[in-house]
Amino acid sequence: MIITYICKPKNNTKNMKTLKLFLAVTAITLSGLFTISCGGSEKDENPLADSLSGVNGELSGKLSQKEAAIQEFVNSFNAIQENLTAIKEKEKIVTVRSQNGDVKNMEQSIQEDIQAIYDLMAKNKSRINSLSKKLKASKSKISGLEQMIATLEAQLEAKDGEITALKSQLEAKNIELSNIVMNLEVVEAESTAKTEKLNTAFYAFGTFKELKEKNVITKEGGFIGMGKSAKLKDDFNKEYFTKIDISQVNSIHIGAKKAKIITNHPTSSYKLILSGEKNVEKIDILNAEDFWSNSKYLVIITE
Repeated sequence: MIITYICKPKNNTKNMKTLKLFLAVTAITLSGLFTISCGGSEKDENPLADSLSGVNGELSGKLSQKEAAIQEFVNSFNAIQENLTAIKEKEKIVTVRSQNGDVKNMEQSIQEDIQAIYDLMAKNKSRINSLSKKLKASKSKISGLEQMIATLEAQLEAKDGEITALKSQLEAKNIELSNIVMNLEVVEAESTAKTEKLNTAFYAFGTFKELKEKNVITKEGGFIGMGKSAKLKDDFNKEYFTKIDISQVNSIHIGAKKAKIITNHPTSSYKLILSGEKNVEKIDILNAEDFWSNSKYLVIITE
């Protein structure tokens, strides 16, 4: 498929980047050739072009968060497709081995390949479930992403059927595979637990006095008592923190005159949102992966 975008957009560079990401995602499941033109006298009747134009407008004003979400979706989609390709190769290997004369001598190798197939399937299901939850939790909907998730789910369902058929063929040749089903259940449980752990983070905020009294922060450094800076204590009180799912939470309400983050988070990954001229209303997390990459604990000193 070839996508040609010949409009000279009035939106900023960031908007263009976001639209290109969205176009890349949409292109994966569609076929054909279409051109979005902005200077012609005839109206383009292609419904997809109209849809993309609407999405472009929808993204305006909410670029950073949506751009990060779309990029995350693209990364997950690529990982799922790579796994599906690996599964297909494994299926070919198993089929060839099962067609050889002395199948029993290859039983262990076949079992290992089937186990690898189920492991990859479990990872794919976990990724799709995570993407689906994030999309449902978001306030705005992007139909292209919803369609892509539906397509991925259909691909996995079809692959499930193929694997079940292959498993039945192997069992008909007296190859023991009952333990593979049990292992799949374990893999899915482990994958879910791992995803939950990766998506778990904690935050706490308050005045310096409050956080110090709660055994969250301390002051150190400086020279002869001067210039000391607040930092998270080595043995900080974890009970004082609020637990969140970073795949669902991208904004933390503060409601203070001033706010200062003292834990290590890339400045490009968040933005302090002001209400009025001075008060800090909340912190918007623009890129969750980057924001929580250095620390899963967020501490904010307020005034």
